[in-house]
Amino acid sequence: MAYEGRQYYEGIGRRKTSSARVRIYIDAESTGSFMVNGKDVKEFFPRFGDVEILSGPLNDTELMGKVDVTVLVDGGGITGQTSAVRLGLARALVKYDENLRSPLRMNGHLTRDARIKERKKPGLKRARKAPTYTKR
Repeated sequence: MAYEGRQYYEGIGRRKTSSARVRIYIDAESTGSFMVNGKDVKEFFPRFGDVEILSGPLNDTELMGKVDVTVLVDGGGITGQTSAVRLGLARALVKYDENLRSPLRMNGHLTRDARIKERKKPGLKRARKAPTYTKR
């Protein structure tokens, strides 16, 4: 599929340590394809339910099958990457049409999940887990 020279709208999404650059193409050539790092979305995210999470912004704006989506995602794990792609897709849709902001906001697609791993503290095993106390 050739994307060169086509008009696109781009959104950046981040979650945990993952970041995703999402481009949507809305024109006469759009076939509804969804590519992630050069692979089909179902091939890249085979886990049950991930594709539904990713396509949430498209379903809520009734654009499923009318836009071509390409994603470059990097870092983190599967959960972080799916959430990053979802946020990037929602931001790209808002750039395409500002009127889509309210349905995306109502369904929580435009809210960045700021939770990240807490740093390890000195003297502890993890961020908060202390070594076992021994009296003797």
